[in-house]
Amino acid sequence: MELVFLGTGAGIPSRGRNVTSIALSMLNERNTIWLFDCGEATQHQIMRSQIKLSKLEKIFITHLHGDHIFGLPGLLSSRSFQGGESDLTIYGPTGIAEYVETSLRISGTRLTYKIIFNEIEPGLIFEDKMFSITVDELDHGLRSFGYRITEKDKQGALNADKLIDDGVEPGPIFQKLKNGESVTLTDGRVIDGKDYIDEPQKGKIISIFGDTKATASELGLALNADVLVHEATFEGGKEKLAGEYMHSTTIQAATLAKKANVKKLILTHISSRYDREASRELLMEAQSVFENTEIAYDLAVFPIGE
Repeated sequence: MELVFLGTGAGIPSRGRNVTSIALSMLNERNTIWLFDCGEATQHQIMRSQIKLSKLEKIFITHLHGDHIFGLPGLLSSRSFQGGESDLTIYGPTGIAEYVETSLRISGTRLTYKIIFNEIEPGLIFEDKMFSITVDELDHGLRSFGYRITEKDKQGALNADKLIDDGVEPGPIFQKLKNGESVTLTDGRVIDGKDYIDEPQKGKIISIFGDTKATASELGLALNADVLVHEATFEGGKEKLAGEYMHSTTIQAATLAKKANVKKLILTHISSRYDREASRELLMEAQSVFENTEIAYDLAVFPIGE
């Protein structure tokens, strides 16, 4: 898995940063891509990346401000022209269905696939054998959500060396043992596959937040995450201003990361007032509180768990 930042700016696009959109690429895990927010020109950013719209399975919208949704109609239309035929699910606050359906209807856009809308409330919104997703409300004036994506633990690998040491020859029997079955060997011994399976591989946790000022609900969403993606619209020392605009500072994001015991913090949603040099100063500010912090730039790729 890896996160691809298609847009990392706040409010309006700038020369250095487009508005918000983040892709979670899971090509190895499920051969799909999930998109979190879709600001204006997201599809243009996708053309500069390795993301393919035909692989897009789900879109998660944090809130309905324009810098997070204005790219949706164009992207949905383009998916039809790029081989997208499978159903696409869009999750988001109440109103996302009306916005998308109205935009497509008025523009006369016809899609080659079905859109399934899921207008969310706090709690579990998705679960299958590989992942679960829970959401909670943040504090941004209008409804804004944070998403917690939890990968299910993976079965441990078959310990082939241990089997060989115990006199079990490689062959079709290994697959049965990997499935946890008991088998009888030619010498009469009965062995249990469960005794030769390594410890399960712990699944990853990724927390992706919408715009918010510092609020208590953040902690549960971020707790023990492998990666926390958090807005940092303002620099440290501007907490009062950030609170008035319902946003967060670098220091607030880093403080949350430390309190929540996350492994890595990635800052995004950076105000256009901060050029590249100033952005490096924002990073150092956050690192003074939480060392394993990075700041996202457009088209940056972050492998999960590294």
